[in-house]
Amino acid sequence: MASYSPAQFIALVQTLATTVQSLQTQLDWFQRQMFGTKSERLRVLENAQQLALGEVLSPAPETAPAKERMVAAHTRREPQWDAAVGEAESVPFFDEARVPVETIEVPDPQTQELSPDQYEVISRKVSYRLAQRPGSYVILKYLRSVVKRRDKQTISCTPAPAGVIEGSRADVSFVAGLLVDKFAYHLPLYRQHQRLEDGGIHVSRPWLTQLSQQSISMLEPIYEAQFDSIRADRVKAMDETPIKAGRKERGKLKLAYFWPVYGGHDEVCFPFFPSRDAQNVYRILGVDHAPGSVILTDGYAAYASYAKKVGIAHALCWSHSRREFVDAQAIEPQGALEAIRRIGALRG
Repeated sequence: MASYSPAQFIALVQTLATTVQSLQTQLDWFQRQMFGTKSERLRVLENAQQLALGEVLSPAPETAPAKERMVAAHTRREPQWDAAVGEAESVPFFDEARVPVETIEVPDPQTQELSPDQYEVISRKVSYRLAQRPGSYVILKYLRSVVKRRDKQTISCTPAPAGVIEGSRADVSFVAGLLVDKFAYHLPLYRQHQRLEDGGIHVSRPWLTQLSQQSISMLEPIYEAQFDSIRADRVKAMDETPIKAGRKERGKLKLAYFWPVYGGHDEVCFPFFPSRDAQNVYRILGVDHAPGSVILTDGYAAYASYAKKVGIAHALCWSHSRREFVDAQAIEPQGALEAIRRIGALRG
């Protein structure tokens, strides 16, 4: 066994202590990644005596083998025509006993200046539109008179009101509600379809899919105008975030990226690119900027390189700097906490 002098022994102890501290820091970091909160908000543990995750979970009880039962064969139903597609005038696609109906009389402009004895109402045509109100669906029932003029012996009828999508039974309120529920409240189309069925409205899921695709295409001019407004702003914030999109191989999806861009008028756009290529910054922002422009980003080198080449100021994000102080709390808790509080004051 090697012998150590007192000075060598002290140096060895100090080296081992440093190694233990480094390993403990790494272990704490891995525990936070696996079991800790993903939020960076400053929180105080309400119950300091709270047990760790592994101390409160008991072993799962053994489960009995699943029972099997025979299922009778079934027959497929013949495909049915969807009454919600097209302009089938008098074919309701809903349960009239369960769905609210708003009846709207559509006047015939050709008879507005005629007296009642100058024309005859020989029948009426009915058009249905699926609409949405806060908290419920409703059917708009348009009544249009088929009129015969006594003097000219001609028959006329006012056409059904034009919809936001030609030939569709979807009212503009339903189209807007469909997209808001899907993208703002994360309600998938199949759940919206279930809700419609539960409410007595019978439409097909493919119809909802086609309707959402047509509606999104109508928003493209708004997106382009908003994107142009963001590019024209003097101060812009930008980031990139990964998303699984597109099939890579069986059972796996490709890794792609959204590049959200935020402008000074509380506008945000989410351009999509299949990679994290630095050239995407040029494709998104171009090279022409207003005098004194600033781009606010994280530490990704592509942004710094872009700002230098096009001649604009590059501001770094305090949120990303704050993460370093969050990680430093285990080593220097007092100083790190003070830095976090000061950065919190900057963020408002």
